Amino acid sequence: MTAPTNYTTSIPQDTSEAADTKPVAAKPLPAVLKQVHCLDDFQPLARNKLPRQLYSYIANGADDEVSMGRNRQAFNRWAFSPRVLEGVEKRTQGITLFDQQYASPFGISPVGLAAMWSYRGDIVLAKTAREHRVPAVMSGASLIRMEDVAEAAPGTWFQAYLPGDEKRIAELLARIEAAGFGTLVLTVDLPVQVNPERYVKNGFSTPLRPSARLAWDGISHPRWLAGTFLRTLTRHGMPHFENWRAERGAPILSASVKRDFVARDHLCWEHVKVARKLWKGPLVIKGIMRKEDAQLARSAGADGIIVSNHGGRQLDSALSPLDVLPEIAETAEGLVVMMDSGIRRGTDVLKALALGARCVFNGRSFNYAATVAGEAGVAHAIHILRTEVDRDMALLGINHPYEIDHTLLRRAPL
Repeated sequence: MTAPTNYTTSIPQDTSEAADTKPVAAKPLPAVLKQVHCLDDFQPLARNKLPRQLYSYIANGADDEVSMGRNRQAFNRWAFSPRVLEGVEKRTQGITLFDQQYASPFGISPVGLAAMWSYRGDIVLAKTAREHRVPAVMSGASLIRMEDVAEAAPGTWFQAYLPGDEKRIAELLARIEAAGFGTLVLTVDLPVQVNPERYVKNGFSTPLRPSARLAWDGISHPRWLAGTFLRTLTRHGMPHFENWRAERGAPILSASVKRDFVARDHLCWEHVKVARKLWKGPLVIKGIMRKEDAQLARSAGADGIIVSNHGGRQLDSALSPLDVLPEIAETAEGLVVMMDSGIRRGTDVLKALALGARCVFNGRSFNYAATVAGEAGVAHAIHILRTEVDRDMALLGINHPYEIDHTLLRRAPL
């Protein structure tokens, strides 16, 4: 199997390159965003706006939500040991991933159904990320055609769940390539469907089933009903799962149609090797939680990995990605190591980088932001996190995020 391509994960080296990663100027804030000062401030606003079925899909974790809680708690187990008087007036956050320049070392994770809580949500997320020069990954469980998102936001990454046979893998990857995506992210931690317990309690299913409860929850959230759902229906028709496979999938609302959940529990590393042979650009494996699997990913031809427990949405009682990140990064030579799950603060970003990540991703917060205020909300979320990273770099005594290492981090006292 061909070794991973040596894509760079570097600091921009010259003035022109650094200028390319400068963030755009902030725009005047809508009134609703003037009460948002950190990423967590978006969540209650989104909860108030959304029907409980849709809020449940974004907010809930698996089973007892132990893993979801651990994802946040893990960051509290680390503390900084900052340097002083280092001269930090030349701070910059620009990085290079897979030979693409970005303005900050964080990006937007794939989250399915984004167009259900924000009008044209997948385009909103991808376009805003492109404008503000951070990576964004479009979900394979999205409701807007991948071709439309790629046209609106060139450079967006695409996340796919491999189908169960080689023919359908080839068809899906051919469509993704033809749409214009350059970086492919394969999520590999979903061999079976997750426990639907919390979704069922809140009335969520895929597709959504018409019911009196669903109708009431829609009517009782008029801003969402008029601004997102009815606006989508009148302009684009009933949303479908557009990108789950090469062909169009099920509608999001149906009393009888079932979504394509063809068995994937037989998938193995040989299927990843099939994808590697077919895909010519950077290939990233998302869902790695063991150093042994990181090595298998490298052997299968991956160029990068995302250390992730799927935001605590899959296997409950799993470790936090931050807990396993150091040992994975230490043994993942030749791979671009990234991480998601639990990122909420600039300090979280820098702790993950200190432990071996080259970039981190957040899904929930950016989707809450899109719910609250569309592109302006996502832009504000990026601005908040970018400002925190900049401030924290200065307080740590570093001029670039990649300057942080284990000497600036210690296990926190109990």
